[in-house]
Amino acid sequence: MNMTHYMQLLAERQPWNLLLFMAVPVILAETVAITELFVLFRRARTGALVMLNRGASVLGGLYFAGVFVYLMTTAVVPLTAGGQWRGPADVIAVGAYLAGVVPLVGLALLDLRLVGRAWSDERRMRWHAACVAVFLVVAHVAMIFGMLDPTLLGGGADPHAGHTMP
Repeated sequence: MNMTHYMQLLAERQPWNLLLFMAVPVILAETVAITELFVLFRRARTGALVMLNRGASVLGGLYFAGVFVYLMTTAVVPLTAGGQWRGPADVIAVGAYLAGVVPLVGLALLDLRLVGRAWSDERRMRWHAACVAVFLVVAHVAMIFGMLDPTLLGGGADPHAGHTMP
């Protein structure tokens, strides 16, 4: 069976890769997304949900920054240097997954007040919500393209069947 490197990463070394590369980032991001709805609806600036939202934002951004650096150095650079990509679906899946670093780190920077310190609460809320939305889009693009057989978009059969992701 042909699979993208994204799916191969999640399927290998069960359950650890699934936990480290999918469960932890998604649980943190979904915690932010769910609490974000309540924060926005109530226009809350304090309270337990705001603290949970900010904590998950900061932890998620920092955690995913580490995942990004790790996968860039151990997977993306070697795959690119070795010409081992399995076609467009493979590149889109991995690229979209790694693009999640932008909104997740953005959330962390907003909540650490390293970005937008002088902004109004309303402006910071808008940017925060936008980062959540962007993350949800890129994460779903990664999942959709990651589940495709890479040959469907013109990728060849896996010439490096023995290659494993970190």
